[in-house]
Amino acid sequence: MGTIRLTTAQALVKFLNHQYIHADGEEFPFVEGVFNVFGHGNVLGIGQALEQDSGHLKVIQGKNEQGMAHAAIAYSKQKLRKKIFALTSSSGPGSANLTTAAATALANNIPVLLLPADTYATRQPDPVLQQVEQEHSMAITTNDALQPVSRYWDRVQRPEQLMSSLIRAFEVMTDPAKAGPATVCISQDVEGEAFDFDEEFFQKRIHYVDRPLPTERELQGAVEKIKASKKPLIVAGGGVKYSEAREALTAFSKEYDIPLAETQAGKSAVEHSFKNNLGGLGITGTRAANQAAQEADLVIGIGTRYTDFATSSKTVFDFKKAAFLNINVSRMQAYKLDAFQVVADARTTLEQLMPLLEGYKSQHGSSIQERKQEWTRERERLRSITFNRENFDPEIKGHFSQEIMNEYADTLGTEFPQTNALLTANQAVDEDAVVVCAAGSLPGDLQRLWETNTPNTYHLEYGYSCMGYEISGALGVKLAEPDKEVYAAVGDGSFLMLHSEFITSLQYHEKINILLFDNAGYGCINNLQMDHGGGSYHCEFRTANHDIVNIDYAKVAEGYGAKVYRANTEEELKAAIEDAKKQDCSTLIEMKVLPKTMTDGYKGSWWNLGVAEVSERESIQEAYAFKEKMLETAKKY
Repeated sequence: MGTIRLTTAQALVKFLNHQYIHADGEEFPFVEGVFNVFGHGNVLGIGQALEQDSGHLKVIQGKNEQGMAHAAIAYSKQKLRKKIFALTSSSGPGSANLTTAAATALANNIPVLLLPADTYATRQPDPVLQQVEQEHSMAITTNDALQPVSRYWDRVQRPEQLMSSLIRAFEVMTDPAKAGPATVCISQDVEGEAFDFDEEFFQKRIHYVDRPLPTERELQGAVEKIKASKKPLIVAGGGVKYSEAREALTAFSKEYDIPLAETQAGKSAVEHSFKNNLGGLGITGTRAANQAAQEADLVIGIGTRYTDFATSSKTVFDFKKAAFLNINVSRMQAYKLDAFQVVADARTTLEQLMPLLEGYKSQHGSSIQERKQEWTRERERLRSITFNRENFDPEIKGHFSQEIMNEYADTLGTEFPQTNALLTANQAVDEDAVVVCAAGSLPGDLQRLWETNTPNTYHLEYGYSCMGYEISGALGVKLAEPDKEVYAAVGDGSFLMLHSEFITSLQYHEKINILLFDNAGYGCINNLQMDHGGGSYHCEFRTANHDIVNIDYAKVAEGYGAKVYRANTEEELKAAIEDAKKQDCSTLIEMKVLPKTMTDGYKGSWWNLGVAEVSERESIQEAYAFKEKMLETAKKY
């Protein structure tokens, strides 16, 4: 083998073009493209390399480093972690902007390659523009902030370091058990420095994603646990999607009459219409799923991290009678809740368990269907709730007085409840459309109410619940699903937080649709403070004169070049969605919705929060006492 003389950045781009993934007999390029915001730390290095020869890589100009990174994360998530985008940013604030997105990827176990520029390896021009300085170390740069939020992190200060660094990064990103963000910081002078790279480094490199098999001991232990149970429950997490275990899971559930509940990451791994699917579990769950959890004597967690929302802060299960069986490729996750561990691929494990359980049947009987039907009736009841100006006694939330609710109705010009708007949208969109969300009250409404009957059409970033992910995420999903309509369900708070990549969608003709629910504030957090005895404090959007802020978001989007709609009734919303389907450009549908009209929790949906132990308010004292009572039922590990 000979050598090729390239700059470090040119070698990087050439290497990215030759990385392939092999999964279930299929082989395809792993890196789809590169998002960029060019600055003085990367435009002359990686920018030059991409301009000279980008190969098959799509090069997309982002508008905000966090936004483009969230788009890359959503792309990989929608592609079930089998393809990625890389990201390049300038040094200093450009790199710092990646930190939030890196944490989002880490919390969700999503592979993405971050390539932030770094300060000069030679240190001769120091301190350069946008460089931070520390008295105790010359080696610390802005990029060190990315270390705790990266699955893999490295700094390249010599061209030859690139080779081992990238190979290690790709090993991490293609490992299902520890997939996450890989950060390779490259000193900006080194990006342009030449080196004689071995040709072998640029040969086609295949990363095999094999399915870890369960051991005989694990299978026998799982069989014993299941056969000993009378009322087991399956908790389907994101690992069910990534394992593509839908068929195996539905067959397993149906054969042994075991109901299943979904986490936010697991929703739409199995369609809503599947007879044993009871919907979301925990704080944002359905009454049906939580009831099944409370009576379960065995919880079979498949590809789940058991976050506090899924477990209702460890109170949704009866730990006096419930045992746990966890199937997960991650040994750490398999150990959760002191479970019997099967450290293996979900689909393979379910397929191998099927014949070993012959003759077993749960004792749920008709209760699964009865609970599912009862929840269907509750869903329809929620849709029928309307606003009454004379006597507002909402069945969902009731913290605001009649006077305040009327003020919102008059200022925003609406009587549209959020639940009605969401259910109307669910009915109007195509069955294979993908909905994207991340934060606020909408994830709870979506997990309870949004019905998905096409697999992998529910895309919630709830590992980090990062405000501002929604619109960037919709762009990433559209890149992954170009033939589907993609909807970002976003509150006004998240829209204000970050919507820069909406412009990118317009620029590159990657059509997305924004469903903007405007209740003039951080409604979810306002509920949280008032639910726990507090007042309405700095969560509503009000002026210094205490007037409600009424923003014309449709006009903002129109200025960007989007097709916009204003819909404050069911009829207007249906018409807007139907017309939006006909458009070639991105759209925004602005809905003014009343605050306090989102769904509330059902039994089993308690959340452990840091309520003030000392307060002059009797309502806060009561909230703290209730918290202490609930903690007595929670498992301690």
